[in-house]
Amino acid sequence: MTGKRYYFTTIGAWRRHAERCAETHFVRVEGPRQRSREGGTGPQQAEAINDGSGVPAERTQAEGCATDGATQILALIDADEGAHLAMENDAEFEALPHPLARVPVSQRVSAALEQFGVAHGDDTFALAEKLSRVSPLLRHRVF
Repeated sequence: MTGKRYYFTTIGAWRRHAERCAETHFVRVEGPRQRSREGGTGPQQAEAINDGSGVPAERTQAEGCATDGATQILALIDADEGAHLAMENDAEFEALPHPLARVPVSQRVSAALEQFGVAHGDDTFALAEKLSRVSPLLRHRVF
């Protein structure tokens, strides 16, 4: 049985665990320098990985925008319990609380996701809703 969790991590860290993931959807998080150089982030720069192969099944990211191993992402990962435990024990993964827990996200996460409208003090459900405006695949679903 698999379950979905949100993680704040990097592309490189995700790739180490990708083969154990059933499905992954993510948005690339850019630093302030990248946003000013590339003109911001919008829906055209969202990415989705639908299997553990590491090959994008859907790539709507603007051409020429590279994603190296150090690129930060917020990912919704569908995997079994063993894979989630491995990611939680990896120092490069920050597991976010379940969206229905309505727990405020860390200051680090809210600052990084500011480009998507996430504000300091937003809870996990508000974060999931705001990210779903960028990519509907990141919306929290009960069923």
